[in-house]
Amino acid sequence: MKAKIFSSIALLAAFALALPAQAQNPSEVKQLLETGVCPGCNLAGADLTQAHLIGADLRDANLKGANLKGANLEGADLRGANLQGANLTGALASNAELDDANLRDATLKGANLSHTNTSGATLTGINVEGAIVFGSGISIGGD
Repeated sequence: MKAKIFSSIALLAAFALALPAQAQNPSEVKQLLETGVCPGCNLAGADLTQAHLIGADLRDANLKGANLKGANLEGADLRGANLQGANLTGALASNAELDDANLRDATLKGANLSHTNTSGATLTGINVEGAIVFGSGISIGGD
């Protein structure tokens, strides 16, 4: 009996881990996708893969652990946003405002961050492999 219960719990845990992360507030995800305006929204863990967020207002938004893979954030305002651990692989974030944003441990592989403002941003542990960072204040090695 104990083995059957343990097996059931293990199966449920494995299933739960396989599910995509859900945002804390689905109505705010909908608001963002429909209007492009969501300052201060709680979008932690949101799946925003390939989202068209050109010029979006995401000031002070919580995007911790969000999936923004391939998203278009060109000209978006992310000042003060929490993007800790977010996946921005292949995202287009040129001319975006990331001043004072938390990008700790974010993945920016292959992202375009050209002319992106990062003054005061937390950049510890970011992965910028293959990213375009020209004019962004993000340096990749060197002096």
